Amino acid sequence: MDEIRLTEQEGEQLLSVARETVRHKLLGGRAPSFKTENQHLKCRRGAFVTITSHGDLRGCIGYIEGVKPLIEIVQDCAMQAGFHDNRFEPLSPAEYPNIAFEISVLTPLIQIEDLSEVVVGKHGLLISSHGRSGLLLPQVATEQGWDRDTFLAHTCLKAGLPWDEWKNPRAEVYRFEAQIFSEEK
Repeated sequence: MDEIRLTEQEGEQLLSVARETVRHKLLGGRAPSFKTENQHLKCRRGAFVTITSHGDLRGCIGYIEGVKPLIEIVQDCAMQAGFHDNRFEPLSPAEYPNIAFEISVLTPLIQIEDLSEVVVGKHGLLISSHGRSGLLLPQVATEQGWDRDTFLAHTCLKAGLPWDEWKNPRAEVYRFEAQIFSEEK
């Protein structure tokens, strides 16, 4: 990963931003304003926030690219993952004690021509074809025990494409890495 690596303390700060954002929303208040002078947290990087409850996915939203400072992306993604991921009902106050946050800070996308470049457990994937795209974070393949071909197939399915669309010469395949910070150790 040739990008700036965040420290564990910076990762913990981002996890705190995500948790406090969701907590304030559940309490009926406005999202807190987080200010930082830390240049790593102000840099523009893509990131995803994943929320689980009892180990089950409860929401996951992210930005592929850093369109604003990282600390703002994490706050926005926490709000979206908790309350606007259309796969799930919004979080309720009763769920709060049982949720855990994971933040994946992304490197820039790199388009690949040779699929042997994909290293399961190291790379995340984005596949784009026919005006559709799907993204899976690096940890998904590891958690599911997938090999490279299965990872490629599931990324296609996430995009709503045929499972073997990655074999289409016109399909664009990108890889990226993620630095992951999690409340669940």
